[in-house]
Amino acid sequence: MKKLFKLLFLSLFIISISSCSDDTEQLIVSAKGSGEITAPQSGYAQILNPEENQTNIAFTLTWNSADFDLPTKITYNIEFAKSGTDFADPFLASSTTNTYLTWNISEFNAVAISAGLLPFAEGNLDVRVIATVGTQGSLPQTSEIITITITPFTTDLPRVAVPGNHQGWDPPTAPQLAASAFAETDYEGYVWLDGGYKFVGPDATGGFAWGNTDWADDGSFTGKLLEQDETDCTAEAGYYFVNADTDALTYSATSVSWGIIGAATPTGWDSDTDLVYDSGTRTLSVDINLEPGPFKFRGNNEWAQFDLGTVDDDGFLQGGGDLTFDGSAGNYHVVLDLSNPREYTFSITAN
Repeated sequence: MKKLFKLLFLSLFIISISSCSDDTEQLIVSAKGSGEITAPQSGYAQILNPEENQTNIAFTLTWNSADFDLPTKITYNIEFAKSGTDFADPFLASSTTNTYLTWNISEFNAVAISAGLLPFAEGNLDVRVIATVGTQGSLPQTSEIITITITPFTTDLPRVAVPGNHQGWDPPTAPQLAASAFAETDYEGYVWLDGGYKFVGPDATGGFAWGNTDWADDGSFTGKLLEQDETDCTAEAGYYFVNADTDALTYSATSVSWGIIGAATPTGWDSDTDLVYDSGTRTLSVDINLEPGPFKFRGNNEWAQFDLGTVDDDGFLQGGGDLTFDGSAGNYHVVLDLSNPREYTFSITAN
């Protein structure tokens, strides 16, 4: 009984000490000064370059330690926001216990875009550092705000969606066309069409939905687009190379049947072996006997517009030239993937 009493007394004593310790920490820890940003200064400006090595250092932020009147672990949250928004929707770029942070070009470009700046346009960002202590981020102290000017970039090609009868008129899942470069409106791509269709532009977040700007035929069916009072474009069921220029307000859809041709194929350079479209994968494919030698993909069984026989540095198919099959003679599954506009690929797999 005495042992039980001693154990109970010891437990209560430990709990009492622990509680006093917690209360003491709450009383002692107090915020006396925020960590102020020391570099860069407001007015700093930088143009981010997509052609430069993306791992090069782009931006370094430094600040003084915050003062909580007690040696304790401090967490710093670095926030960016588009100037003029009063941090209504800040972007948390990082958290650290250091008093500095460095971003490379790719990382800092992502920060600028995420904070609301537009690619290839000079924009202002507000920056602040928020210091906290404890696991709940208590006693936050916010630095003075600095404003910097950044010109970010994007390597993504602008796109429009092509919803229609071929896929249930659903813009988010519709096939897409891509422009040749940022700010260009010369969209193109390959789409299976079957009846009515339209072109839908992205919203501010890059998403596709009804309610966004959309275009369709002007009613003459002569390749002219309208944004208002338009009539659905239309096409017979088939695979098409589709162009749309939302600035010039023109469009076209050219039916294309793809095949593989060349010395590596059973009929050599005399005729194509047709590829078959798969609506589930949006790719074209065929099982074919191949032997070592040159080959290419050709559209409409003719030497004209549709000719893919070269792979660029990024691994995408381009016009002209010949590809080479250097595997062992045998039966192979060949896939031509034109579903990602302007980034066309192929694969050859042994059966």
